[in-house]
Amino acid sequence: MTTLHWRDGDVEVHKLVVGPVDNNVFVVRCRATGESVLIDAANEHEKLLELCTALGVRKVLETHGHWDHIQAVPAMREAGYEVAVTALDAPRLKDVGYDVFLDDKEVIEVGRLRLHAVHTPGHTEGSICFHVAGTPLLFTGDTLFPGGP
Repeated sequence: MTTLHWRDGDVEVHKLVVGPVDNNVFVVRCRATGESVLIDAANEHEKLLELCTALGVRKVLETHGHWDHIQAVPAMREAGYEVAVTALDAPRLKDVGYDVFLDDKEVIEVGRLRLHAVHTPGHTEGSICFHVAGTPLLFTGDTLFPGGP
């Protein structure tokens, strides 16, 4: 499975399109240390688990709690991955579970990389984006996508 989508300096981004509505799932990986995070455990947990194992994923970050972005969360948690979501969207994950809250302006360390959380309410009240410091990369979930909100 070829998933490499973007690479520059210490950052590597892998992309997988999953589920009935073609959700984008991303793995952000520090090339220097091999540490990674998965952004949005949308669907097709078998593929996600294979990718996470291969790329050294340590944690799952959810951009928001809509059904099409969280269907693989139970399998990810069962496999031992910590799942993070904003407190405002946590009620949307009540049936699938989560482990920790994400806050606006929080910095998530992934090896030498720093992902800055940016609260972007609109698509959901708890939508959050992740900017990789020192890069043009911004992971928006469904805050921005072709076709509207």
